[in-house]
Amino acid sequence: MAAPDPGRDPLLAGDWVTDPWDEPGALPEDAFEEEPPAFDGAKGPLRRLATVFIVVVLLLGLSGLWVVRQLNPSGEPGAAVNFTVGEGDTLESVVSRLSDEGIIGNERLFSWYVRSRGGLSPAPGYYSLRPGDRAGSVVDALSTPPAQTFVNVTFPEGFTVAQMAARLSEKMTFFSASDFLAAAADGSATSALAPAGTSSMEGLLFPDTYQVSGDDTESRVVARLASMMERVARQEDLESGAALLGFTPYEVLIVASMIEREAKVEADRPKIARVIYNRLAKTGPERMRLEIDATLLYGADPAASFADLKATDGPYNTYTRFGLPPTPIANPGRASIRAALAPSGTPPKTDEACAGLPRAVKCEYLYYVVADRDGSHAFASTYEQHLVNVDKARAAGLLS
Repeated sequence: MAAPDPGRDPLLAGDWVTDPWDEPGALPEDAFEEEPPAFDGAKGPLRRLATVFIVVVLLLGLSGLWVVRQLNPSGEPGAAVNFTVGEGDTLESVVSRLSDEGIIGNERLFSWYVRSRGGLSPAPGYYSLRPGDRAGSVVDALSTPPAQTFVNVTFPEGFTVAQMAARLSEKMTFFSASDFLAAAADGSATSALAPAGTSSMEGLLFPDTYQVSGDDTESRVVARLASMMERVARQEDLESGAALLGFTPYEVLIVASMIEREAKVEADRPKIARVIYNRLAKTGPERMRLEIDATLLYGADPAASFADLKATDGPYNTYTRFGLPPTPIANPGRASIRAALAPSGTPPKTDEACAGLPRAVKCEYLYYVVADRDGSHAFASTYEQHLVNVDKARAAGLLS
């Protein structure tokens, strides 16, 4: 065969050079290298080992996923609930109750998680926890001392003790409204403003915004509100002011509570105070009952009609009884206490209460009725004036 031309590609030119490998069938059997006997014999065990390894990896992966899901549940946690840690509680008892109350999923796993984070020794007190929350969040919440956990609770002016109890239990789920009421009546909380023998704390708890901590109790909150009222009384010089009016500090708080429930605008407070004092001052044939609507509603059945309440005699019915009711009917704020201590004076001749009065009739605040939508009142000196104001209120749709 002629030597190939170095300038030509044998494939293009068709000058294919045959090779023994082009015809495998033409090669002797021993031309192929056999697989090493040792590897061939180990093929089964290696496959089994690989299979076991894969299964183990899969199981570990599934186990890890399960652990993650247990410690970090999917979805949003539930609404916050109260959880109490008592004196003598151990980590085991706490974790057991967390599981029983549905706050955590797996008791043993959570215990392991806590230990992996260095342990946990929750202080006695109240905690706000969310069922189904992340384990880390639960541990963080239990690691924060209750005394450092505060919630701002606002008690509006004019709230009764019962309303305060409901507000506290609404804002802090671990408080009981019934326990608050008990603490306000069982003598565990006292007030220097209460007369001897008075068991009710009505009118003696100052309405304001308070920081309530997780280690507080109902009785401690009641005591704090009572202490604040005592402080306000000192600031407003309640004792001296009451003496100048001829009343005790407690009686002035009763007046302030009625002002708080009756007045809707600031300008009316001292005028309503003057109506109350003027009526109380009437003696003999001119003696007058207070006839304060708000007293009828105190402690009454909300479903009862006003007419029925007015017709039913009782200690708080100022339509049937003379003088002050036996206790305040609400917890007054500072503005109403100030009005009770500084009632309006004699109205000027230009005042609405003096309009059209004969010279022989003294102009003084004795009656009032709502006069417009913002709650302002019209005041009168005589019953005839008052009836005119009542008719105007009815015509305006302000009275039923």
